[in-house]
Amino acid sequence: MFANPHAISWFEIPVADFDRAKTFYEAVLGRPIETMTMGPSTMGFITTGPDNVGGAIVKEEGCEPSRSGTLVYLNGGDDLATVLARVAPAGGSVATPKTDIGHGFGFFAHFIDTEGNRVGLHSMG
Repeated sequence: MFANPHAISWFEIPVADFDRAKTFYEAVLGRPIETMTMGPSTMGFITTGPDNVGGAIVKEEGCEPSRSGTLVYLNGGDDLATVLARVAPAGGSVATPKTDIGHGFGFFAHFIDTEGNRVGLHSMG
């Protein structure tokens, strides 16, 4: 049996300009991001609680932002529209607007962050 019941245990979103990305994600997610330097890497933690899947924005050599490749979906809260409304003022752009998945699975959207990453959002409302 696995200690962690989630399919995902950790994720990292690569960034080119750490301070710009941190400001963007704090504005979009509406919460502070704790920063830690570990060797040559700078990380900003995107976590909602000790029992939830966590991740970080990461600045380190060899990691480059991208619009293609693996797509991470962040929790969009109670209503995805609230989070999406923060994207453009924070310097990003909405790539896919709030879209009903159907069958009671909620809604999704995609945005492009200040670093050029395509990131997903999911919410039930």
